[in-house]
Amino acid sequence: MKPGVSVMPAVGAALLDDFSLEMTGKDVARLEEARDSIPPGTRINITFLAGEDLGMRRTAARAVKRLGFVPVPHVSARRLPSRDALDAFLSALAEDGTAENVFVVGGDPARPEGPYDDSLAVLRTGLLQRHGVRHVGISGYPEGHPAIADGTLWSALTDKAAVIGAQRFDGDVITQFGFDVEPVLTWLEATRARGVHLPVRIGVPGPAGVRRLLGYATRFGVATSASVARKYGFSLTNLMGTTGPDRFLHTLARRYDPERHGTVKVHFYTFGGLRHTAEWIAAFRHGEGTSNDTP
Repeated sequence: MKPGVSVMPAVGAALLDDFSLEMTGKDVARLEEARDSIPPGTRINITFLAGEDLGMRRTAARAVKRLGFVPVPHVSARRLPSRDALDAFLSALAEDGTAENVFVVGGDPARPEGPYDDSLAVLRTGLLQRHGVRHVGISGYPEGHPAIADGTLWSALTDKAAVIGAQRFDGDVITQFGFDVEPVLTWLEATRARGVHLPVRIGVPGPAGVRRLLGYATRFGVATSASVARKYGFSLTNLMGTTGPDRFLHTLARRYDPERHGTVKVHFYTFGGLRHTAEWIAAFRHGEGTSNDTP
């Protein structure tokens, strides 16, 4: 171990035993480059974005499976133009053997492009079971959502968890990324108090340029006050550098209590940097990252 390098506590190291990653349909070449840095069997989520079509999403899911990882295609409710489109997407995944794990999200459009207002509506179609889905991921928002009231978010989370249980899926919750551990832990306790006991994957940004991180944070309503930025390890007055989630993960590891917070893992938003993120995780797990005593 290098002098001055901090080590993850045992309970914290367990948070990274089964981390997951995220890619877009356009990231297949980047995944090929990163393959040797990613542990076999890693869950890799594949986004459902505007500008990507069925073929692109299908190709990405096939690539994830071919390279020895677990594909988790996203289903974006408000981007689906029809029930037939949902059926066709799931049918294609099933044909490729990539339909067992999906992540169902409402999606970005303010106005639905078809019959589904939210992810709960997709869960209730019965099409997931018909096409062999076994595991369903849903979203969580520790810092809220800029366009959705908190009460609506809580109702949606508990309703979706109930449907997942009633339909006998395995499932988990993947949270929006953030820079501050405090609201994450508060949200976890509130989630468990509401009877939602699904495993939670805490969303964490992979190492990236500060300016880029702030751009995504603004888009998704993530808090970036000066105090939050300082705790995370960057300055709002110097946007030229690159920063990783070292301090965030160390703080989460120190304060994580399985009795209060339940089963927790980590999900990395890679922002196109699959190899960089995977190599960073490997170095961090082996104690080769920077020391991260939160100020």
